[in-house]
Amino acid sequence: MSSKSGISKARLKRLHAAAASYVDAGHVAGAITLIWRRGETYVDVVGLQDLERGRPLKRNSIFRIASMSKPITAVAAMILVEEGRLRLDEPVDRLLPELADRRVLKDLHGPLEDTVPASRPITLRDLLTFRLGFGMAFGPADTPLQKAMAEHQIMGLKPPPPHRPDEWIRRLGSLPLMHQPGERWMYHTGSDILGVLIARAADTPFEEFLKQRIFEPLGMKDTGFHVPKGKLDRLCSCYQAHPETGELVLYDDAEDSAWASPPAFPAGGGGLVSTVDDYLAFGRMMLNHGKLDGERILSRTSVEAMTTDQLTPEQKAASPFFPGFWDGRGWGFGVSMVTHRTANFATPGRFGWDGAFGTSWTSDPKEDMVGVLMIQRMGFGPAPVGLNADFWTLAYQAIDD
Repeated sequence: MSSKSGISKARLKRLHAAAASYVDAGHVAGAITLIWRRGETYVDVVGLQDLERGRPLKRNSIFRIASMSKPITAVAAMILVEEGRLRLDEPVDRLLPELADRRVLKDLHGPLEDTVPASRPITLRDLLTFRLGFGMAFGPADTPLQKAMAEHQIMGLKPPPPHRPDEWIRRLGSLPLMHQPGERWMYHTGSDILGVLIARAADTPFEEFLKQRIFEPLGMKDTGFHVPKGKLDRLCSCYQAHPETGELVLYDDAEDSAWASPPAFPAGGGGLVSTVDDYLAFGRMMLNHGKLDGERILSRTSVEAMTTDQLTPEQKAASPFFPGFWDGRGWGFGVSMVTHRTANFATPGRFGWDGAFGTSWTSDPKEDMVGVLMIQRMGFGPAPVGLNADFWTLAYQAIDD
């Protein structure tokens, strides 16, 4: 055991064995597991960066982090709140007139014209807490609204939405809301809207604002919305399971990647790439109440607000997500947090989020600990879900104090 970190290196071997078993079974090409506790970092790298060329995975390999972009976007919004350029409960209409005078569908399965007026405007708080009344509608994509969303190309990971931000928000504003603002939690779209709002409030392109105010101060030199040509040899290929055989097939080839050039729409909800050490810096900043190595990104009070459950029991009950998701978790500003212990790794107050390509992060104030998992496999099937659960279970069982 390390006397400072309280992590048992012997028990950490279980984590290595588990990650290697997923690689050996062909469930993932490679995996990086990272645990930081009390100033000491433990990193394990297994497998390949891509299967086609046999490149070994390295600690500085670059990953698509999908929805782990959302916490970063939320931090950017809170920076502007602290500077008085945005207010949590101000309607977004001032900077996003495309979203003024909202209409709300009477019936999710009904025609787009069958609407009622929104009961109130959308606020920044609604965007941060996903209570704006619009988001991912899970289930068959056959409603008139879902068809219109597809036609308008509102959402997408690969390819990302092909429109510039002004055109994207115009198209979104042409559609009705699914529910009244504040009524329930709906995943994802609030973060994409935040990117447009942040750019307008800061009078700076969203990607440049993130670079200047978060990435450069924290030393996150490999994080952005695309991978520059000189770094493409470090980008992992991304895979998905073949629907019939279960074998890994290419989803996004590193040598012909959708992330190889700047996107038209820098998506705050899922567009970023990063490395395990870059995201560790972000996770440590959040753990340390908004500050890292002398760089203050946010105040302690803002981080506390972000990591406090903002949803009512009624809102959770009306907001289906993954089965059992709300049993021990809540949602703050761009992050999820544990509300009570349901497993060895479910420390109350622990916060973070995951990505659709298998990446995962949490910061745990009680344990003074940050964990990051990096893989590149699209979808939440049994194997990636199992690896995620095994990572957190085995990371916490290694605590030996």
